[in-house]
Amino acid sequence: MAHRYLLVLRFALINIVAFALIGAAWRQGWLKGLFEPMTAILSGIIFAVFAYGLVLCGFKIWQTSRAINDMKAGGKAASTQAARYMADARAKNAESRSIQINMLRLKLSHRIQIVRHIANLLVFLGLIGTVIGFIIALSGVNAEAVSQADSVATMVATLIQGMSIALYTTLLGAVLNVWLNINHRLLLTGTVDLISEIVAFGEKR
Repeated sequence: MAHRYLLVLRFALINIVAFALIGAAWRQGWLKGLFEPMTAILSGIIFAVFAYGLVLCGFKIWQTSRAINDMKAGGKAASTQAARYMADARAKNAESRSIQINMLRLKLSHRIQIVRHIANLLVFLGLIGTVIGFIIALSGVNAEAVSQADSVATMVATLIQGMSIALYTTLLGAVLNVWLNINHRLLLTGTVDLISEIVAFGEKR
């Protein structure tokens, strides 16, 4: 039965490795900057969006894997979309079936686009964090107080805080974008396989 859920196993393997790398980075102390007060808020928002995208991607991968298994088992428990294609394909000529195949491809591809949109959103959230960080950094700069030693220390501290927010949120958004895009690519591959199975089964009927 394991090979029937190869898509799910690949999804699990990719994310186990990714979480293991995150754990290793945490043990090295590379992620402590993400838990600074202001950075933690922005990082939490970015990670929450990523978590939603990852769970959604996992659910769609499970659905796709089950649909592929149904088609390979003979189509008796095939999905509604597959059953509709097979029912319509019987009464159509080759040209009409070609159009229907393209429509099927568009519909199934459209259903998984939300995962890619969420992945792209992570980059924009990281850039928003960058802008906020620069605003915080520049808000502490006062040209009139540069000559005062006490004020310089405060300005440097604010500058460092702002730059830390900017860099950490940008890095987090970029890394999570890559992570989710890898999962989306896996889902896309599974969707292509499902379309091939539906079409192959429909043509045999």
